[in-house]
Order: sequence, then C-alpha cells, then structure tokens
Amino acid sequence: MKWILLIAVIAIAVMAYRSYQRTQLQAKKKNEITSAELASVKKTAEEDITKFGEELQDLDLDMVGKDLGDGARQDYQRALDAYESSKQALDAVTEADQIKHVIEILEDGRYASACVRARVNGEPLPQRRPSCFFNPQHGPSTEDVTWAPPGGAPREVPACAADAERVRAGADPDVRKVMVGPQRVPYWEAGPAYSPYAQGMFGALGGVMTGMFIGTMLGGMFAGGGYGDLAGGGFDSVDAGGFEGGGDDFGGDAGGDGGGWSDGFGGEDGGGFDFGGFE
Repeated sequence: MKWILLIAVIAIAVMAYRSYQRTQLQAKKKNEITSAELASVKKTAEEDITKFGEELQDLDLDMVGKDLGDGARQDYQRALDAYESSKQALDAVTEADQIKHVIEILEDGRYASACVRARVNGEPLPQRRPSCFFNPQHGPSTEDVTWAPPGGAPREVPACAADAERVRAGADPDVRKVMVGPQRVPYWEAGPAYSPYAQGMFGALGGVMTGMFIGTMLGGMFAGGGYGDLAGGGFDSVDAGGFEGGGDDFGGDAGGDGGGWSDGFGGEDGGGFDFGGFE
C-alpha cells in the first residue's frame, strides 16, 4: 500500500513538473520578439527621430536673426547632438531592449529643444518632464491629466497642452499609433516589443504606468521600480511643484546655463553628446 502511495505521489509530481514546464515554455514563446516585431519598433523609433529632425529644422529657421545667448546655443547644440546620437544608436540596435537607450537620447534632445525655444522667446525654462504620454512626438508634456485606457483605472498621465485640453473636453487625445499586423493600434497595445520603447520615455515613472496598464498588453512591463512615492495617486503624490524624488530633480534649470542635465529621466550626464551637428 505504501509503495502504491509513493508511486502515486511521484506520478503527480512528474505531471505537475511537466505542466509547469509547458506553462513556462508557452509564456516564453508568447513574450518572444520576432524579427518582424523588432523591425516594427525600430521603424517607430526612426519615425520619431525623423519628426524631431524636422522640428530642429523649423527651430533653426525660427532662430534666424535673433540674438542667442550662450545658454540657447548650448541647448541647441545638445539638441543637435541628441538627434545625431539617436540615429547612430538606432543603427546599432539588434535587440528590442536597445530601443530604450535610443528613446532616452531622443527625450534629452526634445527637452533641449524646448529650452532653446523658451530662451529665444524670453520665457522661463520649462520644467523637465517626460514627453506627452499620448503621442511622444508632441514633445515634453506641460501638465498631468486624468485619463483611463479602456478597461483601466483612471490615473494622471503627462500630456501636452493640446491633448490635455482634448481630454478635459471629453474628446479623444491624438494618440501615437503603430502598425501591428494589418491594423494600427496605440503604441501601448502593440505588445512586448514596445515595452523598451515605452520604458525609454516613462521608465522612471514605472509605478504609475504599471498601475495604468493592469489588464492591458503593457501591464507589468514597466519594471524597475517606481519614481518617488507613486503608490496612491499619480505624479502629484511626488511633489506638488514637479517631478522630484529619489534625489533627482526634473524641474528648474535642467540643461540651462551651460550646466549639466538633471539626472534621472534621460540617462545622459552633464556633457551632452559628441556626434557632430545637424544635417
């Protein structure tokens, strides 16, 4: 009788182990990024870089005939260097995870460009903020707006002024969509290949984004810790005046007066990128 029970226990253990192996294999297969998916996310990043390059051309025209100070020239050079650096980084991408670095460089360039416009127009330097969540091509966000994805909980997300106005009016924001198979979907619904793309923009805000996307394709993909104390309610739980926490500061004079960038969101430090000028 004891032998029969022992054999039964062993058989159950073997079956359980095989079931576990099948589950792990299925999960791994589900999260595998195909060459086509990698090509898709690289194309998305390339489109973002191209868009940024066009904005730099417009910025160059806007600065013609204006008296630029040292701060504006230095920020402009940072933006140009970021443009070139992001192109080179994208050319070197062979795995989806490497996209994160490309987007981080691009984020720094977008902020530097915003600083140039502020200096040229005699305005205060913009607060260091992540790009517009709905469409990163809109550049740095200007405020937080309460929004919820279909089936998700309402949370505050960074938005540009135009998208924030749309959301408050009950209209749909201008969402960045990408091709997945035969259809275009919001980038946050494009599958695991787009996780590094999103992390490059919002990795430091992982706690908020993870909560936002529970039940969606990007849910749980913003791993790596949150930003400050975000557990209870979006960005404002960090600091009423801006994105501050963990010893880093996105606000104030980041990137200004020839000094270094604020550490934390971008991933590059004080000296900028040395990859030549804008073409």
